[in-house]
Amino acid sequence: MAKKKVAMLTAGGLAPCLSSAVGGLIERYTDIAPDYELVAYRSGYQGVLLGDRIEITRDMRENAHILHRHGGSPIGNSRVKLTNAADCVKRGLVKEGENPLRVAAERLAADGISILHTIGGDDTNTTAADLAAYLGANGYNLTVVGLPKTVDNDVVPIRQTLGAWTAAEYGARFFDHVSNEQSAAPRTLVVHEVMGRHCGWLTAATARSYVQMTEDKQFVDGFMMNRQLKNIDGLYLPEIKFDLEAEAERLRGVMNRSGFVTLFVSEGACLDAIVAEREAAGETVKRDAFGHVKIDTINVGNWFTKQFAALLGAERSMVQKSGYYARSAPANGDDLRLIQSMVDLAVESALNKVSGVTGHDEDQAGKLRTIEFPRIKGGKHFDTSTKWFGDVMDVIGQKWQAED
Repeated sequence: MAKKKVAMLTAGGLAPCLSSAVGGLIERYTDIAPDYELVAYRSGYQGVLLGDRIEITRDMRENAHILHRHGGSPIGNSRVKLTNAADCVKRGLVKEGENPLRVAAERLAADGISILHTIGGDDTNTTAADLAAYLGANGYNLTVVGLPKTVDNDVVPIRQTLGAWTAAEYGARFFDHVSNEQSAAPRTLVVHEVMGRHCGWLTAATARSYVQMTEDKQFVDGFMMNRQLKNIDGLYLPEIKFDLEAEAERLRGVMNRSGFVTLFVSEGACLDAIVAEREAAGETVKRDAFGHVKIDTINVGNWFTKQFAALLGAERSMVQKSGYYARSAPANGDDLRLIQSMVDLAVESALNKVSGVTGHDEDQAGKLRTIEFPRIKGGKHFDTSTKWFGDVMDVIGQKWQAED
């Protein structure tokens, strides 16, 4: 009898949990199902379609604990949507006329895979849902269990996605250095752009972490390097609305008093308005295989800088993005504990042939369970009524109103 075989893949953007989640899965299977063979598909669903995989050897199993110390993905990522046949053909992943779902299913069957673990965000796991549905409808005997990662923390109905806590911590560390640029020249505007397409959770959590970090610092009275220089003066998320002229007037007062202004901006703040503005001007806005606007082509931070710099009388302005620094970090202690709990459940569910995505289910009082694939979706908004967010805005001194 052939040995049972487990495959895993990571997909989508990076998050500070991928390496640890891969390591955790390897360790858990080695502990409780050592006879199972383990493989990883290289670069996500691309590896499945191309049959490009990594055989996980005994030495790799014995050293899997080292993966908890690293960021990035040890098995590579890509953004591939198995239901977007045209894009898969364009990228050379399938031939014209082939159904990528069928190609993937047949590859998994040919490779003898009985369990597939997908580690990714809403796009990765909705693609896993499409694959699981296809497998079930066409008689393939395969269990698919996903782990939810995204620094945006925006997957419905999951309370906390893997990697988001770490990204907030490292985003704050990043800006702790950048904030010192306020001492480089008079009347400086610094915009910190943080990842978050539809959801402002990461920007808000990064601001909270930064405020906490600043509160712990000591300063020498009388110098310009003081607590005021490290302040956040404005925070803008997709979930809150603001009056540009009123904010400019408030921030101009800050600039006149202190000689600098610091803004934290979610990359999704005012995104729809910016896209509409560009399309109205006749510009074609690029989108990915999932239909999402390619957000790195929008430069929301630059837009905010253009809106505010002249109104504030800034003599120097700059945009700094913490995204790639934060999302590539190794998982912190909080995330490591969350990863372990979700990995343990993912392996238990897989061995019991229960497909879905592990996570704390907000619709079931936050219970950690394997959530049914059809209930998984992206675009969850940050709840601005959360007490800690109100506390952060009080520290900033900014009046705000939630979007309708």
